[in-house]
Amino acid sequence: MKKNLITLLFVFTVINIFGQTPTVSKSDETASTVNDMVTNKTIKPVTKVPLDEALILIYDYDGNLFTFDLESETIAWTVKATDSYTEMCANAVVLIDGVLYVPFINGEIFAIDNSTGEIFWKSRLGTVTDQIVLKNQIPVINNGKLFITAQSPINNIYALNTKDGSLAWKYKLDSTNNDIPVLYFDNKIFTKSGSNVYSFEANTGKLLNQKGFEEAMSGKPVTDGENVFIASEKNGIYALTPDKLDVLWEFKFDENQHSVKERIFCKENKVYFAAQGPEVSSLYAVDSKTGTQIWKTDFKNDNIEYVIEESDNIWGYTRKKKLFQIDLTNGEIASEVKLTTQPISNFEFFDDNSLFYYSDAALIQFEFSTHDENEMYLRTSIKDDVYSAYIKLIR
Repeated sequence: MKKNLITLLFVFTVINIFGQTPTVSKSDETASTVNDMVTNKTIKPVTKVPLDEALILIYDYDGNLFTFDLESETIAWTVKATDSYTEMCANAVVLIDGVLYVPFINGEIFAIDNSTGEIFWKSRLGTVTDQIVLKNQIPVINNGKLFITAQSPINNIYALNTKDGSLAWKYKLDSTNNDIPVLYFDNKIFTKSGSNVYSFEANTGKLLNQKGFEEAMSGKPVTDGENVFIASEKNGIYALTPDKLDVLWEFKFDENQHSVKERIFCKENKVYFAAQGPEVSSLYAVDSKTGTQIWKTDFKNDNIEYVIEESDNIWGYTRKKKLFQIDLTNGEIASEVKLTTQPISNFEFFDDNSLFYYSDAALIQFEFSTHDENEMYLRTSIKDDVYSAYIKLIR
């Protein structure tokens, strides 16, 4: 009796400390420990807020998050993570109904008012002493939940409630290498971990399917609205059924190429992706129904770092500062410009005449017609090792 009483007291103590009962998946009962608890603090209720369209959000590669006013050319607000271990951007940001959802590398996630920088809620995956790493994540938000995966030391997939950042469900994945965003499709969550691909019921976290492959999977899962596509760590693209993860087809590209990762998307029954290589990196277009190659465009002695689709064109840049525009239909290069600084962020298209990107030196507005690189904001901090940055026009 005394032993049972002590056990109950311990359980109540844990609940009081973290403000919630630990959530345990029936198929993953070993996943809940003190170190991987999710704690959340609500500062004020999340509400839909107006957009301040004069602002551009900059998630700097030193880990600072701020908005720059393009009209007054001043910094509007700045938000930083609680801990000092945030000296890299590492992740992307999502804007929904005027609320910014921001993951930090130290395992913290904030919901922030876009116009004022005021915080609605803060959540922490893990603890201050046993920090969970969030890297290369884009929060996926649907039906009141935010989905995200974590790396070492606790390799979980998490679903948080967007109203307050509290834990909805979590599941322990097989590998610590979980640095790719998840896919929400057909009321399911698709993700990879090591050589496995998983599908979960989005609302409850119930594991629906888990499929193992002979090689590690490293690509972001994408969909054409019917099936799911994912790249291996080496030179393969797989088409999977969303209900059972059966393989419909496999496309093998150049064996000297690899690392598709997040450089993949679908449009109009085609899968487009970029693969890197020591001598040649290439952009591919593949029929999503059959896995047949439609076109291929090579970049010799350079690596494609980033691609995005915009207005039936693929835009991107390479490691050697080359900005390119490629026709989506035939793979022909429409324009190619050697830049003076190295882009390290995504592209944000401002209007029909220009786009923004963050370079290793400044926020740049690139003009299509003149190829001018207008410096909008010069970086004030210095960092020797450039990792990445992220920008977002408030729209």
